[in-house]
Amino acid sequence: MNDSPAGTPAVEEVPVVVIGAGQAGLSASWHLTQRGVAHVVLERDTIAHEWRDGRWDNFTLVTPNWQCKLPGYEYSGDDPNGFMTRDQVYAWVRDYARTFDAPVREHVSVTSVSRRAAGGFDVLTTAGPLQAQQVVVAVGGYHTPVIPRFAEKLPDRILQVHSSQYRGADQLPAGAVLVVGSGQSGAQIAEDLHLAGRKVHLATGSAPRVARFYRGRDCVAWLHEMGVYDVSIDQHPGGLSKREKTNHYVTGRDGGRDIDLRAFARDGMQLHGRSTGLVGTTMTFAPNLAKNLAGADAVSDAIKNDIDAYIERTGIDAPTEPRYVPVWTPETEVTELDLATTDISAIVWSIGFRTDYRFLKVGVFDGEGMPTHNRGVTSTPGVYFLGLPWQHTWGSGRFAAIARDAEYLADQVTAGRVPSAPARASH
Repeated sequence: MNDSPAGTPAVEEVPVVVIGAGQAGLSASWHLTQRGVAHVVLERDTIAHEWRDGRWDNFTLVTPNWQCKLPGYEYSGDDPNGFMTRDQVYAWVRDYARTFDAPVREHVSVTSVSRRAAGGFDVLTTAGPLQAQQVVVAVGGYHTPVIPRFAEKLPDRILQVHSSQYRGADQLPAGAVLVVGSGQSGAQIAEDLHLAGRKVHLATGSAPRVARFYRGRDCVAWLHEMGVYDVSIDQHPGGLSKREKTNHYVTGRDGGRDIDLRAFARDGMQLHGRSTGLVGTTMTFAPNLAKNLAGADAVSDAIKNDIDAYIERTGIDAPTEPRYVPVWTPETEVTELDLATTDISAIVWSIGFRTDYRFLKVGVFDGEGMPTHNRGVTSTPGVYFLGLPWQHTWGSGRFAAIARDAEYLADQVTAGRVPSAPARASH
């Protein structure tokens, strides 16, 4: 403890403060524990709460269970090729924290991190101040739900929820539902509503898709074996711009399958192009539905081409498989939807999140508030990020590569050095 003026509480000194007790923060804690580095993990809610509080009831992982690995811990159940449900993932991560008695302080929010003139950082929290020599920020990159400003003008009778608030069809009033956004969450929520018998409108975007299985294996297994998840961002075509890309939509539901928006349309779902705004009571959409569907199919086909080439190159004996043939194509594009005359009762916004690092008062951000870093190491000595999408590789956003990212950062924390100047993100 620091000496403090009479009448003021002493300030606790902690060598390392980890902010966030999800899988990233816990992975950092495990490595620091192994190295004997004193630290605390501060969590504004409870351990792994986002897995329970930020997903819908029928949520499953889109990556198979065998890929669920954290430092010193991996999936050990009887369904390695299956896909854990929301509640199973929540329990799995919480059990991980118990395996090494992670020093987590729950219900402690960090309100400010700032540099001290004497070195290190002042960390202000709802449970009192701390002083740390180093800080690991493991709060991910998805903080503030994005809802467009024009949503304020929608009729009061229409319930609006963000994808992070959606739990299931029964949560929404009777009637049709408009889902805006066709990334991983939007596509799966549209499927969830469709399977529940609801009339669904889906405003699509440019998100790519991937087949669940191809030539006898899960595509994730092929890509894992091919090393795709291990290619670093600085070696990847497109470089840092990959951090802006949307993940491929697919599902692990009912043992895993493709999400085929064309099949949904064939079976009654109404597809639209990108949502562009509101004119009076009319929602408008860009006339790019056909382009969006073709683009998603092209990405899926390109992945299959890469798998084919790998099988041929390595001489693997794998069954052949015919390529996907579109089961539906739009004859016309519905670019207007009058909400005053349709039976749409709810809108699910699935267009992403904004970052919110306002508590971190150090110069580690670009002009749009995004962290600049090299493998999580920033230009401010002692400040690190962990758990960001494409932090180092595509695998950084998956359980399987968090251990590697956390080990690298733990080495930097232990050494107390910055290996190189951080790369600047493009946004």
